[in-house]
Amino acid sequence: MEILNAYDLTGSLRDAGELAGCSHHTVKGYVQRRAAGGELDQAAARPQLIDEYLPKVEEWVDRSKGKVRADVAHEKLVALGYAGSERTTRRAVAQVKAAYRAGRVRVHRPWVTEPGMWLQYDYGDGPVINGVKTVLFVAWLAWSRFRVVLPLRDKTMPSVFAALDQTFRRLGGVPTYVLTDNEKTVTVEHIAGIAVRNPQLVAFAEHYSVSVHTCVPADPASKGGTEASVKISKADLVPKETNLLPEYGSFAELQAACEVFCEKVNSRAHRLTKRPPMQMLAEEHPRLHPVASTPHTVAFGTTRVVPPNTPMVMFESGQYSVPHTLLGQTVWVRTHGVGDGEQVVIVHVGKDGPVEVARHHRATPGTPRIDEEHFPPQPEGPLDRRPRARNAAEVEFLDLGEGARLWLVEAAAAGTTKMRVKMAEALSLAKLFDPVEVDWALGHAAVHGRFAETDLPSILDHHARQPSAGQHRASEDSSLTQGTSAWARLGQQSAADTDREGEVIA
Repeated sequence: MEILNAYDLTGSLRDAGELAGCSHHTVKGYVQRRAAGGELDQAAARPQLIDEYLPKVEEWVDRSKGKVRADVAHEKLVALGYAGSERTTRRAVAQVKAAYRAGRVRVHRPWVTEPGMWLQYDYGDGPVINGVKTVLFVAWLAWSRFRVVLPLRDKTMPSVFAALDQTFRRLGGVPTYVLTDNEKTVTVEHIAGIAVRNPQLVAFAEHYSVSVHTCVPADPASKGGTEASVKISKADLVPKETNLLPEYGSFAELQAACEVFCEKVNSRAHRLTKRPPMQMLAEEHPRLHPVASTPHTVAFGTTRVVPPNTPMVMFESGQYSVPHTLLGQTVWVRTHGVGDGEQVVIVHVGKDGPVEVARHHRATPGTPRIDEEHFPPQPEGPLDRRPRARNAAEVEFLDLGEGARLWLVEAAAAGTTKMRVKMAEALSLAKLFDPVEVDWALGHAAVHGRFAETDLPSILDHHARQPSAGQHRASEDSSLTQGTSAWARLGQQSAADTDREGEVIA
């Protein structure tokens, strides 16, 4: 800057050099560079061996849509006679790819939505429960950013329809449009780029007065709202090393976790709107259409009525259990899968929409499929009878303890006579002795089958006089195993026998 200031002051290269203390050639170089606007700082382009092959490289990049690898391009160039290095090829391919992407950058315009217009839904891989993989159904209301996450066992049409019905009822209304992927449950095929809708989906959409649209294939950006929601849901619900979540023990635990997750994300302020989605949904609710009073049940299977006293339904010569809370109600039964993995799915439609209540493997005639959780606690059967007092005397006797209860059961099984008299005698002894000892004596008598009239007093008397008699305990010095010392005296005469023989001889 001092050199340029000196030149501007004097207008002479030599005078400026004398003032700045440098050669007039140096002053000339700085002056020319300033006049050229910095162009003289750029290195001059030199010809390279790959220059004549650049049109071919551009052709390969265009054919591969910018995905061709540099090493592949170098091999093709060598086959064409290129003698340059692979490093030069990599630089050239990188430059051509950058130019290709620069002309094809997709510019996103912010989507300004209207209340009650759009709902997007998508799927994510759920956690594995008991060796079976689950699916996360994620729905996202565009204006309010309200999210609904439901766990599914599969992505079949009945499961998807049930999830959409539950979503509408949880939102309290139906939007104008629904946007999703081109799944087989939505799009059968594409003809000239036009999606052909599934007829059952069309019937479903007519039932709820909603229009279902699909995004362009392989274009996740067209439904970025649900893509982000699926990513967040999987990060918070699927057990991973990043969230330290434990494995789910049952499908019900996953359902509860999804409800807690929805409550959390819908009650906190959204990053963009700075308002909780639950609050915005209340404003959007008047713009939603009413939900159909009866769910769309055509795809749920055939109807069955649960008997009023047995939670079992018949389907194709097999019996399947359902929760006992559905006694007398109507359920829908269908099959899913083929071969050994074929399953029978049972759905119930309640006030909150259709819900899968049972899923069994195929049953054979005479061998029903039963889930123990579907039944309430069963009453005592003939093999598990427990004493229940019916009068004051029985209450007083059973209050002695478990020994008295055991004595009653065993004495009755042995056909003991005069049991009430013996029970009254036990109560009388309980007033003379410690009730705890009487209860112990009753249990001892039950174990050894002693139910005679004098057995109980005899046991008490023996126990009172010799509380530790007859009790052998194992220790480090003694064992309860019978020894062999008695066999050592076998065939030997004792001293008493020898004296007795001597008397006989005398």
